[in-house]
Amino acid sequence: MNDDISSPNEGASDEAPYARLTPECVLDALDGVLSTVGLRTDGRMLALNSYENRVYQIGVEDGPPVIAKFYRPNRWSDEAILEEHAFVAELADREIPAVPARSFGGRTLHTFDGFRFAVFERRGGRAPDLDRRETLEWLGRFIGRIHAVGGTQDYRARPSLDIQTYGYDSRDFLVSHGFVPADVRHAWDTAVALALEGVERAFERAGTYRRIRLHGDCHPSNVLWTDDGPHFVDFDDSRMGPAVQDLWMLLPGDRAGASRALTDLLAGYEDFCEFDQRELHLIEALRTLRLIHYSAWLARRWHDPAFPVAFPWFNTQRYWEDRILELREQIGAMQEGPLWPV
Repeated sequence: MNDDISSPNEGASDEAPYARLTPECVLDALDGVLSTVGLRTDGRMLALNSYENRVYQIGVEDGPPVIAKFYRPNRWSDEAILEEHAFVAELADREIPAVPARSFGGRTLHTFDGFRFAVFERRGGRAPDLDRRETLEWLGRFIGRIHAVGGTQDYRARPSLDIQTYGYDSRDFLVSHGFVPADVRHAWDTAVALALEGVERAFERAGTYRRIRLHGDCHPSNVLWTDDGPHFVDFDDSRMGPAVQDLWMLLPGDRAGASRALTDLLAGYEDFCEFDQRELHLIEALRTLRLIHYSAWLARRWHDPAFPVAFPWFNTQRYWEDRILELREQIGAMQEGPLWPV
């Protein structure tokens, strides 16, 4: 499982939110849950690639290993986590290949020593080959099915993806906490202001769009591929938003290639769910919001000791210079107009 993008309304994290999450704590937590069905861990534990939460593959005696996700303290409410669990379970019940949290004692969310965690079936797979038309159409069909279910009701406890939380709140956090160096601050302020103006105009051009329950972070690393096709993992950042949010991260970077890939994705998608093409105005705007928000996510997590180790390039002079260039490119991309299928 891979990193998600954090809740946009959070402040700085606790300095060491996982300091007490020792291997012994993890195994004791899992044993307490697995014992309810007559199982126990065998002592094997492999930390997986996740920084927002802590995710482990845990060996089980006389059975296949399981995946345990320990949720970052103070990020989501219990209600928000359970909403995500219910959504993914609903997808799985409809034979859509998503990986739901397993239920033990009638519950999918468990607590141990102050940590909340969930247990998932281990599913292997490889990265999807996004250069193949068949792969993109296959993905499009399943994303269309996810959205057909996602549109049947709204989240109540989870937020929406919007300009305020992903854009302005992220900018304000970076400024108020002094992350942007003084000698590039003016250039960065100018680039962010122009970028957010471009985002506002893109949303105005899109007009009123439908908000549905999304995967929210549907990039290739959250799609595992087998000979039987894809399955979708890590709905931790699921929220309300426009359907195109779950499509644009699967597109290549060049405009011509993205147009072709979008055509293939939508060919599959519209077998199961109607797509409002006005949302194509939002692709570069959503990319811009994600770029701003990603910097703020790293800043919000900088007190977590794992982050300076994993992201040593963050908050360097070069980092902010690159972000300014990136934002300027996005300003141009939004001025170029929406991407359309070929």
